Amino acid sequence: MRALLVDIGNSRIKWASMNGGRLGKARAADYSGWRPRDYARRVIGSRADVDRILVSSVAADDITDALAAGARLAGMPAPERVTTQRRACGVTIAYIDPWRLGVDRLLGMIAAHRRFPGRPVCVVAVGTALTIDLVGGDGRHRGGAIIPAPPLMVASLFDGTSGIRRRAQGGASGKGHALFGRSTRVAVEQGARFAAAAAVDRAVSEARALIGRKPELVLTGGGASGLRPLIHSSSHLVPDLVLEGLAAWCVGV
Repeated sequence: MRALLVDIGNSRIKWASMNGGRLGKARAADYSGWRPRDYARRVIGSRADVDRILVSSVAADDITDALAAGARLAGMPAPERVTTQRRACGVTIAYIDPWRLGVDRLLGMIAAHRRFPGRPVCVVAVGTALTIDLVGGDGRHRGGAIIPAPPLMVASLFDGTSGIRRRAQGGASGKGHALFGRSTRVAVEQGARFAAAAAVDRAVSEARALIGRKPELVLTGGGASGLRPLIHSSSHLVPDLVLEGLAAWCVGV
């Protein structure tokens, strides 16, 4: 099976080829302003050997439509959009209405469950939002949490408070491992990062109390590497977790 796997987030797109069950090197880009020809040239390219194109998307329909148009321009198969199901690849979703859970979260859980079979996993994706999902060793999803990721926390605070926004303008900035900043901008940025890290550590603690065992903490998403040093719990950083889930979906395991 030769496939092109595509993960479309809120602002970035990632893609990788899969051949014989092996996932190739992933590439990523900001797709803002892209048209069908951009998807044809940059993502699909000249992959004449592709049998299938599988897509995970949490973006607006017009983005996935542009990708499909790009595939037509390149003479490639029509993309198959993966959607959330109650049960898939060994994972059973806990949501009352499964379709309300983002497909990227499902695919991340599938990949993490495959990486650590028989062990509970706590999957944290740090993108525009920060999502947390707990999966038992039996593959049963125990639920999740969603909070703003640090940049969105910062933007929300600046948008909602004119005084803080004014004092942060032009002030010193910079990320570090210390909570207490010496400028308004640093105080806001570090406060957001530490708040997100604390939420992840609390999730691990709550998960352990719920299932009686500390879960494997799996981090993914564009903001994961920057947040990881602030998280006390030991963790595994897997940048291409959604693509790994798409690969599992593609082969049906």
